[in-house]
Amino acid sequence: MSNVADPVGAEQRRRRGPLADFSYRLVREKPLGLLGAAIIVVFVLVSVFADVLAPDPEQRQDVTRSMRPPSAEHLLGTDHTGRDFLSRNIYGARLSLLVGFAATAVAVLVATVVGGLSGFVGGRLDLLLQRIVDAWLAFPGLLLLMTVMSILGTGTLQVIVILGLVFGIGSSRVVRGAVIAVKENAYFQAAQAIGSQTWHTVLRHVLPNVMPPIIIIFSITIGSVIITEASLSFLGFGLPLSVPSWGGLLSREGRRYMQVAPWLAMWPGIFLTVVVYGFNMFGDAIRDLLDPRHRGGAGRLSAPRRSPPPRRRPPK
Repeated sequence: MSNVADPVGAEQRRRRGPLADFSYRLVREKPLGLLGAAIIVVFVLVSVFADVLAPDPEQRQDVTRSMRPPSAEHLLGTDHTGRDFLSRNIYGARLSLLVGFAATAVAVLVATVVGGLSGFVGGRLDLLLQRIVDAWLAFPGLLLLMTVMSILGTGTLQVIVILGLVFGIGSSRVVRGAVIAVKENAYFQAAQAIGSQTWHTVLRHVLPNVMPPIIIIFSITIGSVIITEASLSFLGFGLPLSVPSWGGLLSREGRRYMQVAPWLAMWPGIFLTVVVYGFNMFGDAIRDLLDPRHRGGAGRLSAPRRSPPPRRRPPK
């Protein structure tokens, strides 16, 4: 039996609006995605208000209180120089937020430009760009990042640009496929038939129809960017030593003193795991909710179940 779209549900979605309908479906259909959204909201608030939430914003060093276990005075203990470890992790969250969103924005821009040009223009340009993408993807990602960072040096700007390029070039294939699919539609061919200008066609017909894949790329990539930045900082190729990043805390204080003070390795790892889990769950929820195959009929969990038609009795 073929699935029939629910006209009542479609009318309710039109009345709610796209943002309200997305929120409604997120709450009703994707509980893990809602949990991921809550984790992201807490992560953003902690990062923005780090100066207010940190018990010791100045991160003062005091060797008389070095490597103290968690207590009422220091909720997460202190590191080897006596700095409050909760304050260090809160500022590490701010840095992870900055690098994650900035590098993901660069990745989305690179993916849109490279994939859009390749899919829209086609021909020799498409062939040239795709061979460059193939050559780029042939190198191991972490090895390529370590090599480039060892040449450019450690720094926040270098990490943002390099991570944006690596993830953007890899994601350009998705944008290219979406643009090629748009070019096969009747409205695109009609716009070309009436002599529509190229930029008008791109802004009016191509870009709005490839926005769902772009949004999905952003939501899924940001978790990978955060974990990759932590990996680079852990290996010593990421952010400077003076910057309190989660990967750097794991590499320096955590790895060196983990047997004497295990909380120095435990808390950055827990925070990193929870935040990346939240972004991954929310990204998966966005991917499912924006997928047109999950809209209407039996493709939605909220769609009403239709009873099968009654069986006909065989003739006697």
